Amino acid sequence: MTHAMLKGANVPLDATAVRAVLRWSPGQGVPDVDASALLLGPDGRVRSDEDFVFYNQPRHPSGKVWRLGKKRVPEGLTDTVQADLSGIAPEVSRVLLVASADDITFENVPALRMFVYDAASDGSEPVAHFDIKPETGAETALICGELYRRGDGWRLRAVGEGYSNGLVGLATDFGISVDESAEPATAEPAPAPQPAAPSFPLPPQQPPGYGYPPTPATQPAPPSQPAYGYPQPVAAVAVPDPAFRLPPQGPQFIGR
Repeated sequence: MTHAMLKGANVPLDATAVRAVLRWSPGQGVPDVDASALLLGPDGRVRSDEDFVFYNQPRHPSGKVWRLGKKRVPEGLTDTVQADLSGIAPEVSRVLLVASADDITFENVPALRMFVYDAASDGSEPVAHFDIKPETGAETALICGELYRRGDGWRLRAVGEGYSNGLVGLATDFGISVDESAEPATAEPAPAPQPAAPSFPLPPQQPPGYGYPPTPATQPAPPSQPAYGYPQPVAAVAVPDPAFRLPPQGPQFIGR
């Protein structure tokens, strides 16, 4: 049986693992939406920055909460977070299920809905679903729902409350240390002018053979062409690991 939840409603969860799926309708002017999760302790805050599972940190170190990524379905686009409730550390009392947009308000996101499935089932019918309607429409991040402990089990609550300052504001409110600073690029000094190379007369060219133009000796050989139209592999360039920060949002894993 699927529970059609209203804001503030809660239902018990018999499942030991759940998938929380955000679904929305794409279109002109519709921002990309990302699903995230925050693992909170009894004080309502994260224990460390590692308790933030989002597009730049897609798996919790415990391996019990992770992002499954985005998919295109007949009804629209989805982004999914899965949680192994039976394996979450006992000091975690709540798991927030969050949606965020790329600096565009959720009034521009039509048909936003959250589905929660029993991850151990065939997935054909959700345990619950919740139509998410922002209170003001100016929100750029929303707490869609939360998984919380009740005795020895877990329950699901439909929340639907948001932040106008995006995922950064929401994460900071729950104790995440977000580095928004960006080091300005240092301008490289202009290279010193080089003296012009001496000019030498070129030897006379030989007439082309069979009507084909000659190739000057100084001209570099053309790069070898890839076989059968496949592009040549590009050598990987090592990039140093950046400091913990929130990069610009954008599509991830669409089509998986």
